[in-house]
Amino acid sequence: MLKVLKAGFYTTIQDSGRFHYRNKGVPVSGVMDEMSVFKVNSLLENYESSAVLEITMTGPTLIFEKETYIALGGAKMSATLNNLPIQNYKVYVIKEGDILSFGRLEKGFRSYLAVKGGFNTKTILGSKSFYKPITKLNRLIDNDVVPYSEHEDFEPKISEIKVASFLDDCILEVNKAPEFDILNDKQLEEIFSRTFTVAHENNRMAYQLSETIQAHTISMLTSATIPGTVQLTPAGKLIVLMKDGQTTGGYPRAVQLTDKAICVLAQKKGGDSISFKLV
Repeated sequence: MLKVLKAGFYTTIQDSGRFHYRNKGVPVSGVMDEMSVFKVNSLLENYESSAVLEITMTGPTLIFEKETYIALGGAKMSATLNNLPIQNYKVYVIKEGDILSFGRLEKGFRSYLAVKGGFNTKTILGSKSFYKPITKLNRLIDNDVVPYSEHEDFEPKISEIKVASFLDDCILEVNKAPEFDILNDKQLEEIFSRTFTVAHENNRMAYQLSETIQAHTISMLTSATIPGTVQLTPAGKLIVLMKDGQTTGGYPRAVQLTDKAICVLAQKKGGDSISFKLV
């Protein structure tokens, strides 16, 4: 078991997501930054879908009750193991009673903790990912326990990797979305020429941007949306749907983030700057 001594700001269990239920209004959920999670699970030779802890902004304090191996990735959060600094994208041996804690947020917004074999929490509709309407849990709290399997004899083929960080990237690559061609020239010019600021209204459901572009009066039927869909409200506000975002919406779908762009945006917080690039 992994015991939560202090939960931090927003710590959840996430895996690759909950698929095949969008027709019933169930979001995909899953990790916000898939690229970082793929790397930490690969280091531990886990399945790509293995569940991890997603740690947002302020990290928890955790005590391990079984021997295992861990790897961290994503944001840099001044992590320590038994008060000794540890780094991202490196395998560490864990003994019973070891304490992992996090300090100041240095760069990025979401960090990921993977254990050998993944976390063994309950699977609901094919996924372990927290999503409150489905799992009745939206985050870990103090004194929660998270199960994982004990591992004593794992010998990783690669114990450390050097990763080209994208935490400083601020350009989001996008494709055309269904209503792209309905937007006028001025609206499109503003989307691709301006720098936008991430609003403080941002979470796993959606990221709002502070600046607005030209308003519109486009009327459309409610239509399907997916993570990375950028909606344009009548007032000219851009809203980027994320992993817990709704499955349908009635606003024009202007552009669609690439998978990498979703990961880049997932590492941004309120006040950070981004811009869009059509690819």
